[in-house]
Amino acid sequence: MLPRLSARLNAEMRPMIYLVRHGETEFNTARRHQGHVDSSLTQLGQRQARAAGNMLAGLVDARDLIIFSSPLGRALVTAEIIADAIGITLPIIKDSDLMEIWMGSAEGMTEHEMSKRWPQRQLLSASDSLSFESPDGEHLDALSERLNRALTRVTAHPARSRIIVSHGVAGRVLRTLHLGLEAAEAIHFDAPQNALFRLEPGRATRVSFAVD
Repeated sequence: MLPRLSARLNAEMRPMIYLVRHGETEFNTARRHQGHVDSSLTQLGQRQARAAGNMLAGLVDARDLIIFSSPLGRALVTAEIIADAIGITLPIIKDSDLMEIWMGSAEGMTEHEMSKRWPQRQLLSASDSLSFESPDGEHLDALSERLNRALTRVTAHPARSRIIVSHGVAGRVLRTLHLGLEAAEAIHFDAPQNALFRLEPGRATRVSFAVD
């Protein structure tokens, strides 16, 4: 076999992980922190989840696939829509370690409301200007620890294709873990709801999809 063909076949046989953020929620549109508080998908969010599923249907083998999801409703509904688009009925594995960062008493707040309550806090912000941490919530190192446990379980699963459905901050930190970076580097990453990420050795490749 020619070396180039052999390399291509080996790549096709390599287990693959796809990371998806849940679709847009009511809190997303209001620019409110969600954390462990839930918020329903908007109509756009449902279409985003369906578009992600349609994209994944062309990337994965439905006969050798497993979906892991945060148990929070917005992620689980997204995972269910993805499973339906792909055409699989296997149970979704709900993993509480994939939940979003816990924002303490800031859950449900906007950035303005947080600044009024904690005027002296040091802002650790993302590219979309939402804080990653709150003064009385979960810290990034604790989030990183539990996400690392989840990623280890996903990686060890025997299915050829694994899909992770998670959240904005959690998804960023999952990418830092995959790339061997510090969790704080997650502030430099985005958290799109019109793209997913293919996690391959040493890289996380963005795969955009159109939303009707």
